Amino acid sequence: MNDRVGGGIFQTATDLGATAVGRITSVAGSGAALRLDRRLLALLAHDDDPSVAMAGEIGSMLRMEVAGRCVIGSVHDLGDGDGDGEIGARISFLGEGAIDDAGTITGFRRGVTRYPLPGTPVAAVTGADMDAIFSAGDLAHIEIGTVHPTCSTRAALLVDAMLGKHFALLGSTGTGKSTATALILHRICRMAPAGHIVMIDPHGEYEAAFAEVGASYGVSNLAMPYWLMNFEEHCEVLLTTSGAERQTDADILAKCLLAARQKNRAAETVARITVDSPIPYVLSDLTTIIQTEMGKLDKASNSAPFLRIKQKIDEIRSDPRYHFMFSGMLVGDSMKSFVKRIFRLPGDGKPISVIDVSGVPSEITSVVVSVLARCVFDYAIWARGQAQHPVLLVCEEAHRYVPSDRSANNGPVRRILERIAKEGRKYGVSLGLITQRPSDLAEGVLSQCGTIIAMRLNNERDQAFVKAAMPEGARGFLDTIPALRNREAIICGEGVPIPIRVAFDDLEAGLRPASNDPVFSELWSRVGDEDALVEHVIGRWRNQGR
Repeated sequence: MNDRVGGGIFQTATDLGATAVGRITSVAGSGAALRLDRRLLALLAHDDDPSVAMAGEIGSMLRMEVAGRCVIGSVHDLGDGDGDGEIGARISFLGEGAIDDAGTITGFRRGVTRYPLPGTPVAAVTGADMDAIFSAGDLAHIEIGTVHPTCSTRAALLVDAMLGKHFALLGSTGTGKSTATALILHRICRMAPAGHIVMIDPHGEYEAAFAEVGASYGVSNLAMPYWLMNFEEHCEVLLTTSGAERQTDADILAKCLLAARQKNRAAETVARITVDSPIPYVLSDLTTIIQTEMGKLDKASNSAPFLRIKQKIDEIRSDPRYHFMFSGMLVGDSMKSFVKRIFRLPGDGKPISVIDVSGVPSEITSVVVSVLARCVFDYAIWARGQAQHPVLLVCEEAHRYVPSDRSANNGPVRRILERIAKEGRKYGVSLGLITQRPSDLAEGVLSQCGTIIAMRLNNERDQAFVKAAMPEGARGFLDTIPALRNREAIICGEGVPIPIRVAFDDLEAGLRPASNDPVFSELWSRVGDEDALVEHVIGRWRNQGR
């Protein structure tokens, strides 16, 4: 049947399971301009197949036959057509596949090899087409939700491609970002119970979520030896000056730290020791060496740098907030047990380590994260050529550690995370960045993420920043970011066959992070027992612990 609308010819091809709803008017390298038949779109809106019913709407997909193959495009712009019964539209090309005897797409692949010509009819995709387009086939994958606008087509993430080239999950506060993170990691843990995942948790919200499939470490049981710090991290913790004075202090610390490391018995088996070598040393030895060096000075020399470093060491040793790292119990060579615990080697069916840094003093939080990230990377480097154990490092609130502002005082952690982003995949280290402010994240790090999962972003600057980091073919698709509902996301990059809009699955209550917003109307109606509550809170406050 042929229908002439505004001078254009639109065909219904029910024998192919699809309906022609328009035709191409012009073609460019990344997309095409169309004219759509308003009347046919209105008729299709009542179809039982959601994919067909939403044909022509923003974010919907259309198909066109070219040289015996089927090209798929995504609608990203609508406007007036030349005639009363027409709608102008623009699509971005996504990929192509073969067509089977039933007219359904098979063997879909990203990218276009044969472009349609002006005048080529375009048709609505069907649910069967959607299943074929988004099928992960035999590739290792996890299913995380359903593809918009269907209710049955499953959205899959290709695990090897996503982890092999890093990923970022972005979204404003309240959009379900933490729950989406927990969902993805739970599905990975279920698929790979012998995996190795280290998660930096700045707010203590993921311990409950991974109680069954992970181990949680905080200030009470982390037991991170201070001597694992390299020289740059030592400077971050022990030096309080800046400019020329800081360089003087650093020179003194380097000399004394090397001498302290060389006093350990383990140093006898190491051919070459540097200030960065993870050789245990005793803090009292370091202060003694500093005191000795200060005693060698003639009276004209300045002893202030020695006193500053010694005073800072004494201050840290006496502060109970630092005992998780600077306790006298951590002098022994516990490097092997620490690495095995944190990296889950073996994991005993619990492949994820949740490192809760919410109780860590804010002035050394970045150093703690730096040590953990550097241990992950250094272990991977020195394990190369041996039996490899790839590690996924997940950083919540990533903009705190690799901010776009280079003047921020977080040199060591920024440098190691940037290095992991650039070089990690060569050594089997994957990076997962979670943030609510992508515009505050270093652009070079985000651009290294091969898969980007973008939830709703309310800030225009954040939206523009994410679009700039996206592949060219997905940018039109990302115009829908401000219109996403909670627990929906646009996913594009290596981890998905083509850019998709996903509605995440519901996560069981016991597996969700403790990040629910307080219900003011309910909580402000409760009264009673305030005295005991305040006393309890003050006790925790003063003891700096939960």
